[in-house]
Amino acid sequence: MSQEIFVKDVMSKSITIAKSAPITEALDKMLADGVDPLIVTNNGSVMGTISRAAIAETLGSKKTSTLSPTQIHVANQTDENFTSVYGDEEADILIPLLQEYKLAVVLDSEHKLVGKVDATDLLRVMVPDTTTENLIQNAAVIGLDERVIHLRRRMLDEDVTKFVVMDDGAIAGIVTETDVARAMRDFRTKVDGKHQDNQIKNLFVRDIMTAPALALEESAAVAEFAELIVSKGISSVPVTKDGKLRGIISKDSMLIAL
Repeated sequence: MSQEIFVKDVMSKSITIAKSAPITEALDKMLADGVDPLIVTNNGSVMGTISRAAIAETLGSKKTSTLSPTQIHVANQTDENFTSVYGDEEADILIPLLQEYKLAVVLDSEHKLVGKVDATDLLRVMVPDTTTENLIQNAAVIGLDERVIHLRRRMLDEDVTKFVVMDDGAIAGIVTETDVARAMRDFRTKVDGKHQDNQIKNLFVRDIMTAPALALEESAAVAEFAELIVSKGISSVPVTKDGKLRGIISKDSMLIAL
């Protein structure tokens, strides 16, 4: 990358949430602004981040089943998966940082928050110089008629946040931590706590997935995958070959290849 490009040229607006806010407000902000994770602040200072995956895990946990989603605060699910950079640093510094952290907060000379950079921001200006084949990862798959409680367990056990939903060998959709977080919020809001254990068994992957899935053929250029990820605000794209699932290309695999 040219030395003429700096962090301030790559960064985007920082979307923040107070640590005292309910996690439902954090989720609404993430969905409205297409960001993940969200920057958590305390009296104007950055104290961490909160992710959609963390919200999905919290809302699906039996430990919080007696609480209204609006009673669970951001501070309870804040982590420190972020680093900081300054706007006048060269943008190349972002590559190794975002390979390790989900987010880089951008500070000015007075150490005040002025923006953020995540993988999507970086892929707007950098595309890996490699082949599509080199970026393909194995896709985690799940059936259309699997229960959401089984999906949640697989997400936790396998440390996977996105699944390609299959129906009789064909791609039916995508289900991610975002879909789970949104579904669990709605479920917990509508269903009384004492009935949740029974009724959640009636919630299936087909009820919460995003469909149709945005997929590209293996023959597509790397730049096409990057453009789709950036323009649609998604974390990965299923790769097909002759219409059959071949794998996925994710923001993570692109970052590693930069």
